[in-house]
Amino acid sequence: MRGQSHRRRSRATAAVAGLVAGGATLGVGELAAGAVDRSAAPFLAVGNAAVDLTPEWLKSWAVSTFGEDDKLVLLGGMGAVLALFSLIGGMLELWRRWYGVAALVALGAVAAVAALNRPTAEPSWAVPTVSGVAAGAAMLVVLVDRLRVPERVADTGESATQFRRRRRQFLLLTTAAAGLAVVAAVGGRRLGGSRDDVLAARERLRFPAPTEPKARVPSGVTLDVEGITGFRTPNPDFYRVDTRLDVPAIRPDDWRLRIHGMVEREVELDFDNVLALGLVERMITLTCVSNEVGGELAGNAVWLGYPTAALLERAGPSPDADMVLSSSVDGFTISTPLTALTDGRGALLAVGMNGEPLPLEHGFPARLVVPGLYGYVSATKWVVDLEVTRFDRATAYWTDRGWAERAPIKIASRIDVPGSFAKLPTGRNVVAGVAWAQRRGISRVEVQVDDGPWQRAELAAEASVDVWRQWYWPWDADEPGNHTLRVRATDGDGELQTDEQAPPFPEGSSGWHSVVVTVN
Repeated sequence: MRGQSHRRRSRATAAVAGLVAGGATLGVGELAAGAVDRSAAPFLAVGNAAVDLTPEWLKSWAVSTFGEDDKLVLLGGMGAVLALFSLIGGMLELWRRWYGVAALVALGAVAAVAALNRPTAEPSWAVPTVSGVAAGAAMLVVLVDRLRVPERVADTGESATQFRRRRRQFLLLTTAAAGLAVVAAVGGRRLGGSRDDVLAARERLRFPAPTEPKARVPSGVTLDVEGITGFRTPNPDFYRVDTRLDVPAIRPDDWRLRIHGMVEREVELDFDNVLALGLVERMITLTCVSNEVGGELAGNAVWLGYPTAALLERAGPSPDADMVLSSSVDGFTISTPLTALTDGRGALLAVGMNGEPLPLEHGFPARLVVPGLYGYVSATKWVVDLEVTRFDRATAYWTDRGWAERAPIKIASRIDVPGSFAKLPTGRNVVAGVAWAQRRGISRVEVQVDDGPWQRAELAAEASVDVWRQWYWPWDADEPGNHTLRVRATDGDGELQTDEQAPPFPEGSSGWHSVVVTVN
């Protein structure tokens, strides 16, 4: 019985050894990535590969279900799976010497392949995984060896004494190994450490005054209705949807933008060059194509930047070109119609957002902002490359996955107040929300109660055709019971928002937003 107890405890502690070895693999990998490239860290490399390989229906489900927390859910799930594999690896190593190590090496091979297949990868990107696996394997062997008890004395008092001695050694080594793993992970972030350095550089930035009058919020664009979406979205509340599991940290001094391809002359600019060109402000509402009907993946901000039309004019695009393939610092690509960047609609190479430098999460130090197009064909964050080309010669990340090649934003309207399943008193209530149709503006919003006639809502003043518009409708709710409220909008060209329900894939959702409320 005593021998069986020893073996059970040995398996449990071997599982702990596997967990510590897995942590060491990641920690040392993180440390080595600090000297190579942050994206080469094994955990991030596998996570980014998982994002790329995830089928579109699952991505859409994740965004609609978890919103901006989809990345945290993915990282948490990966952490749980890795912990489970590490626990099993420890027990395998106790069962048969080198079996656990073999499992760790196999996982490392997956991570190395994932790292080397990133768009901007170099051969050195395998170093963090190789280093991490070597450290983790050595740790696993040393720790599990402390748990091995000779079978011939497994039921003797000597075996119990031996086990206790080995267990003390195991605990000391495990504690030291776990500490080293944590120190390595923290050291890797410090070594690569650019985030703190970049944040400090961002704080020191001072932009020159815009060459045109500052974009100001006109009077009358904001309604005094509690619960309605604010006219301007604060930076911390602005939606974030992208493929990055980590946020790129780029020092302004290190940033470069290259313009090339079907152009008369190649152009390269650094950050100071852009600031010296003369910046302008534009108020623009952005919308994510993943936004469901009534969803919150839209935001309005004042953007500071340099017009992309003037930027591309410096390079002289060929008359045969019809697309710009923009690339992020990590090789992520977006394809944008050339006309949308050059037709004077106010597209920007943006460096500021709501009166401050871009937040790191929103593309610091520079990104693209294009009115009228969903973000996946326009809003490249951390942009470093603009290739002037043609749609029949190049494709981008999302279009390769079946999303529409050109994606103008559809008419959308949303009820913010009251919320779904709200309980309202009889009498006067306010129904309010926002509507948008970038490049066309909103000319009318209507509300329907149950199957009754459509009632015209009051509109706040229009700031521009590229900005959403608040609206409200006073409702005399005299009939108790459950009621369905619907909203629809008409754009500035007279087009009525369609009631045809469509999912976000492949070119944006459509349909009328509705909420069900109870009148007491």
